[in-house]
Amino acid sequence: MSDRLRPRDLAILAAESPTTPMHNATVEIFDPGESGFDHDRLVQLIADRIAFVPRYRQRLQSVPGRLANPSWVDDEGFDLGYHVRRSALPRPGSIDQLRELVARIASRPLDRTRPLWECYFVEGLEHGRVALLTKSHQILVDGRETVDIGQVLLDTSPDSSTLGHDDDWHPSRPAGPVTAALHAVTDNLESPRTLWMTTRSNAESLARAASASGARVAEVANALAGRGPVHSTPVHRRLSQQRRFVTVRTDLSDYRVIREVHGGTVNDVILATLAGGFRGWLMARAESLGGLKTIKAIVPMSVIDDELEPTSLGTQITGHLVNLPIGEPSPVVRLHQVSYDLRAHRDNGRNVSARRLSGIAGFAPTTFHALGARLATAELRRGFHVSITNVPGPQFPLYADGARMLESYPVHPLLPDHPLAIGVTSYDGRVFYGITADRDAVPDADVLGQCVLDALEELKDSASETRPRAPRGRKEAAGKKAAGKEEK
Repeated sequence: MSDRLRPRDLAILAAESPTTPMHNATVEIFDPGESGFDHDRLVQLIADRIAFVPRYRQRLQSVPGRLANPSWVDDEGFDLGYHVRRSALPRPGSIDQLRELVARIASRPLDRTRPLWECYFVEGLEHGRVALLTKSHQILVDGRETVDIGQVLLDTSPDSSTLGHDDDWHPSRPAGPVTAALHAVTDNLESPRTLWMTTRSNAESLARAASASGARVAEVANALAGRGPVHSTPVHRRLSQQRRFVTVRTDLSDYRVIREVHGGTVNDVILATLAGGFRGWLMARAESLGGLKTIKAIVPMSVIDDELEPTSLGTQITGHLVNLPIGEPSPVVRLHQVSYDLRAHRDNGRNVSARRLSGIAGFAPTTFHALGARLATAELRRGFHVSITNVPGPQFPLYADGARMLESYPVHPLLPDHPLAIGVTSYDGRVFYGITADRDAVPDADVLGQCVLDALEELKDSASETRPRAPRGRKEAAGKKAAGKEEK
């Protein structure tokens, strides 16, 4: 396992600020049933599985004078009770109250002096349900050295089993500042790669500092001249430190019917649904995008490409820019335009099927969403409006210590000046949307959620109208034949 941070990780840390905490989260809803799943059982489950993600017991250690990139070291004071927390809603807690709690937790940055993750067990939901919110920093989950802890907590059977094998873990003592500096010098001399990473990281850090200073100067000049922020649109605005979170639950069967009638893929239908949702939301706001007819979305795609950064999941991640046609009034035309936009990706022979992705061990969507957020951060200069990550999950139930998982919603981080991010997960016959929004810039995020549902209804109606119907005489004959069978 590589201990030093790579330049991309440092770039993610540099992009982090009080208004842009760079962590991913997932909120999952469970039915404990007769399993007895509670906070104490969750602590035991994580203690048993954390050996599969050893970096979750490590913290960052900086090197004096930036002689080398920071490194991962064991946390001598690792306290599982600090990371696995207990929360509750006033019974019977509603989904709206859960969303508000998730938004508040997602707004708070992680403590960089500790391992960069937290987990919340939320009690008090209506119908006796509980929720699990996991929150991990982007540099922690890189898909190469570490997958998301949510991927290793779920089982395909309610009969949980003990899988841990590291009960005797003892942290190694980290080096002091002087020793860390000496190690950095030695690494630079002995490893050309380490020296290259250090030089590149320092150069990028200076460039980011200069760019930030220039942006602040321009901001002050605009304020003195009475000019507002440049490029302020509903999908490009200055962020606050607080978030909103909206969930949308739909049926996977609806997308399959639309696909069968109009062609394309389920992913095409989901993106066309979001295009219609954005259109309805903007019309409800009576706002435009300065004459733009499309919203440019960065959509991470799984591919097989040895030239890209490897992951432990057997695929690589690349970004595809998709123009969501919000200016098009016809839902069917929007779907065909999205399908055409994505056809080049499917035709290049590198794409990975949804069936293969959903078959990866554990609940891989949590890791793939983290990788999608990392890619969006790296691709920020491509000038997109919103990041959308759609990950197919298993179409059968999963369990945490015997409790069945009913719903799973990704909570994506917001990028600088990007007040919206959307994650989509399909699981066990459902498609779950998680919409993260800035609390001040998008006060009507719930309207966007409703517009997504309305856009899906539009596509469903178009599919029912287009689906060919059997001739009347054939229907009557079939009806008489069925009636005759019933009489017999």
